[in-house]
Amino acid sequence: MKRIVEIVPARPGWYARWRLAPENTRCYPVSLWALLEDADGTGREVIGVDCAGQWPGDGGTDAEFVRYLFQTPDSGLPDDAEPMPEARRAGSVVTAP
Repeated sequence: MKRIVEIVPARPGWYARWRLAPENTRCYPVSLWALLEDADGTGREVIGVDCAGQWPGDGGTDAEFVRYLFQTPDSGLPDDAEPMPEARRAGSVVTAP
């Protein structure tokens, strides 16, 4: 079993790419990074949790994790990015009614 050692927010521009079918991938923005440590303290790894709540090794999804990728926010979204509502895009201001 692993334990969470540290959690930090992900900077804008990080995405987790998942394979939904042989020729179909989808990217979701990474929300946070978690540092995991083996119970005996011998190994550590960093995983990203995306905005859909998925992470590599989760097992709760039918998709296969492919890789993390980074694109500067000013370069736009990856071609296979999950569309986000306008109010959630970086730089948007959400106001209460």
